[in-house]
Amino acid sequence: MGHHAAVKRTAAAALRNREAIASALRGVLPPRGLVLELGSGTGEHAVYLARAFPSLEWQPSDPDLEARASIRAWSAEAGLANLLGPLNYDVRLPLWQARPADAVLCVNVLHVAPPECGEALFRGAARVLPPGGPLAVYGPFRRRGAPLEGRLARLDAQLRAHDPALGVRELEALEALAARHDLALDAVVAMPEEGDLLVVWRRG
Repeated sequence: MGHHAAVKRTAAAALRNREAIASALRGVLPPRGLVLELGSGTGEHAVYLARAFPSLEWQPSDPDLEARASIRAWSAEAGLANLLGPLNYDVRLPLWQARPADAVLCVNVLHVAPPECGEALFRGAARVLPPGGPLAVYGPFRRRGAPLEGRLARLDAQLRAHDPALGVRELEALEALAARHDLALDAVVAMPEEGDLLVVWRRG
């Protein structure tokens, strides 16, 4: 037990938002099958969601070695039969598109990832999902023509100071990308965290 504690990472946002994410996903995820999660981060919400959806197989992944170690540590402690070991998937590389998934989930990734990750996410989801299968994306989003204010403005400024390619993504721009890959916008759910949305696309 003790050695797990060293590698386990924790994310305040994951803990704060996981309950809201689980309840928003209730009407979105299929009753059974495999959920592929891209950019699982600490692994905390993967454990929480695998527990909340016992009839689904949960496949966490993250390109970061330390994140995968953290996911493994949280998973080992939870001991859930439906939670698979984390895979080394980078959303930009085609490796993750080799295996079909019944749903794809991406939580708090796009604003902290280079813009090409959005395009790669839609391109890949169109390949791995069955017709009607959901791609659920959670995070902070801006709307076209609406001023950035409050938490979103602060978050955006912070990200851009770190790297000008990062920042709060515009929902309409993502919709256009998704449409190019035959993914239709299905739902936009406002979340408790100011400016956060759960956006669901479905494969045509």
